Amino acid sequence: MKELKENIIQRLKTNFADAVAGSEFSYNRVDVHVKKETIPSILFYLKEEMGYVHLSHISCVDWLEEGEFELVFIVWSPVDKVKVFVKTRLDRENPVLENIDMIWRQANTYEREFREMFGIQFTGLVAPDEFILEDWQGPPPFRRDFDTAEYAKKTFWNRPGREDAQDVRETISGRDGEEIPDFAKKYSR
Repeated sequence: MKELKENIIQRLKTNFADAVAGSEFSYNRVDVHVKKETIPSILFYLKEEMGYVHLSHISCVDWLEEGEFELVFIVWSPVDKVKVFVKTRLDRENPVLENIDMIWRQANTYEREFREMFGIQFTGLVAPDEFILEDWQGPPPFRRDFDTAEYAKKTFWNRPGREDAQDVRETISGRDGEEIPDFAKKYSR
């Protein structure tokens, strides 16, 4: 497996000058970091030339303190049985990346979610603006600097009659002759 992983890294470094191998995690995982401009071509190469035909997942990490987002594309080869994690960083103030749904159609779903939840724009993405959130007027809610409690306080109102709302667990535990079920005890105060 070690020789196979070294071969994968070498092929990627040979064909993509900005490819940098990442840390070694497990016996069947390879990490590679590239500039955002390289993402479409390296993913296409992995699929068409190296047999990484399955896009397993795309994730987004908000590195708030560093002013960047990191996108991680996880691809899999059923022949090699190796996962390749292709990582890139985007400027948090102007997060733009080229659309890759022409390589894997399911990438469209991830890109729509990242656009709506993080504010990342994908050039060439053809999709309606709304995906999960209907009529959302606030900032992207998955960004780490989004204050959920403050947003809810400003956006939603307190319903009349809820001023004395009690914790349901208190009501349940106060019933005569009834005990809190074992599964609920860890949530009791």
